[in-house]
Amino acid sequence: MNAAMSPRQLFLLTTLACATSGWAQTAPGRAPAPALAAVAPRAAELTLVQALTAARDNSDVALARHAAEAARADVRSADHAPIPVLTTKAASMDLQHGLGPGNALTRKRIDKSIGIDWTWERGNKRALRTLAAQRASDAAESDVQEMQTQQLQAALAAYYDLLAAQERLDETREIERGMVELSRVARLRVQAGDLARQDAERTRIEAERAHADTQLAELAHEQAALALAQLTARGPGLQACACDWPAHIEGPAPGADLQAWAEARADVRAALARTQAAQAGLDNAMALRKADVTIGASYDHYPGTSNRLVELRAQIPLHWGYDFEGEIGRAQAELSAAQEALDKTRRLALLDLQSLQQQAANAARRAAGYEAGILPRAREVAQSAELAYTKGAISLTDLLDARRTLRATLLEALAARADYAKAQGSWLLRTQPQALLP
Repeated sequence: MNAAMSPRQLFLLTTLACATSGWAQTAPGRAPAPALAAVAPRAAELTLVQALTAARDNSDVALARHAAEAARADVRSADHAPIPVLTTKAASMDLQHGLGPGNALTRKRIDKSIGIDWTWERGNKRALRTLAAQRASDAAESDVQEMQTQQLQAALAAYYDLLAAQERLDETREIERGMVELSRVARLRVQAGDLARQDAERTRIEAERAHADTQLAELAHEQAALALAQLTARGPGLQACACDWPAHIEGPAPGADLQAWAEARADVRAALARTQAAQAGLDNAMALRKADVTIGASYDHYPGTSNRLVELRAQIPLHWGYDFEGEIGRAQAELSAAQEALDKTRRLALLDLQSLQQQAANAARRAAGYEAGILPRAREVAQSAELAYTKGAISLTDLLDARRTLRATLLEALAARADYAKAQGSWLLRTQPQALLP
């Protein structure tokens, strides 16, 4: 400690250094200040584009793709005619009389035949069956896109949660360092008789509270990193890049056609495809009333009678007493359920877009309010309090209150910026995904 500098002067210089280094002014509408974000990328950082790319192909999306592959296989299964049936038989075995000397079985008269049967489907059943499978496949493909969008939204939210947790941890550590130094200088002032012991104990309590806040911030950072790792299939210890904060704060453009965007959503397209599949299923059930005809032909060989006998046959099921009311009733119920699901999906899609739009607009106003007004005023008040305390115009209590207010405002501004980034990102992923994805 410099002999020419009193403990009070050292205390005041320390408080001013904390105020100018840890709580530097952030220009409105610009990137976070050094106390909130480091612009230079770190070696182990994960960018937003990398996180979204990994989430777009994670395990949940892979499972949806497998379901889509199975649905495409169902189309191939449906789009074929009934398989012909080959029949061979040996009948009318005359065990008493033979064709020549001896009584061997090979010399007995046996009516042998070989034939083929094929079912002719009537009522356009094959085309309707294939159409239903194709629409189900289209729905499964749309499910893949919807799952991708959901995983992208979750990954984007987790990414900005991690980025906010990182900067919150940096901020709480900086605050803790300042309070620890303040407590150390306060003890020196007590020893020099320049400060009451009660005030020194208050600075010690504030330092311990700052340490507890740092521990909570460390836990929140670890949990945010694990949440992002689960969505991106990456290892632990992820770090988000501070350069991915939105460069400008602006809400959604007015006059958006939400109804058109709702119709273009993957979940609405999937519900529409399932309705079309249910309609094709109903048409196929109605087609069951047209009986299929099984036609066939056989070539017979009956020794002793003729070596060339031909049989032609046709089989027609007789729908006596039953007109497929059960199949048709079930298909009608499934169509009604699919139409109800489509109406609900459309309604929820429009409400979701309206909610995302409102959230993005409100978050933009809130973040802009902190960046342009609340945070600068809180910094000004804290700096004024620091200067006033150096001149003995205010007490230590007022100085600590000013610091608490600035600390709370800094964390609130960081939360507002994270909320805006998540709300704006979710809105873009639903309306303009190309703005975020390569």
